[in-house]
Amino acid sequence: MALRINDLVPNFTAETDQGTITFHDWIGSHWAILFSHPKDFTPVCTTEFGAVAQLADEWAKRGTKVIGVSVDGVAAHTKWKGDIEAVGGAKAGFPIIADEGLAVSKAFDMLPAEAYLPDGRTPADTATVRSVFIIGPDKKLKLSMTYPMSVGRNFAEVLRALDALQLTFNVPLATPANWTVGQDVVVALSLNDEQAREKYGALDIKLPYLRLAKAPK
Repeated sequence: MALRINDLVPNFTAETDQGTITFHDWIGSHWAILFSHPKDFTPVCTTEFGAVAQLADEWAKRGTKVIGVSVDGVAAHTKWKGDIEAVGGAKAGFPIIADEGLAVSKAFDMLPAEAYLPDGRTPADTATVRSVFIIGPDKKLKLSMTYPMSVGRNFAEVLRALDALQLTFNVPLATPANWTVGQDVVVALSLNDEQAREKYGALDIKLPYLRLAKAPK
């Protein structure tokens, strides 16, 4: 069954280039981002891992841990990080899971159960392993995005989505289209106008069902 929003994400134990992890223990009380790749030493993936490395301070500000997944081994990951750091101009301090047996890729529904790694494989054999999963401190899936091989991921959008998720986590708020930090937010219909004003201050009522308020600090 496909992994859906607010499902508890799979727990697993896996080898990474930084040692063995158990995923839920590794997340702890943090937010987490798991981003997956079909193969080491591929051009688009190298630029993406470099972009993640460049954003180390931004992940830290948001109390968020990041971890990569690639269906190659630890030795390859360790060597590949040299290329990633050369391209990105930043230290790749995050771990990369060695998913050679495809257990993680299958658990997160990126590959069918019968998938395997053929001899002499190419990235096309595991092309669907190009996803981003944002996971809350409750270990539940908050957002997922899957990209084709030809489109590099926009990690500015991943940051924007993370900001929106953290702002609206367990509160009656949502963010409108193209929202960025500092802009007004949507008040949920679970609050009437009086309750909404008491909680969030003045309302900008566009429609009876579309009410904006200043984002809480």
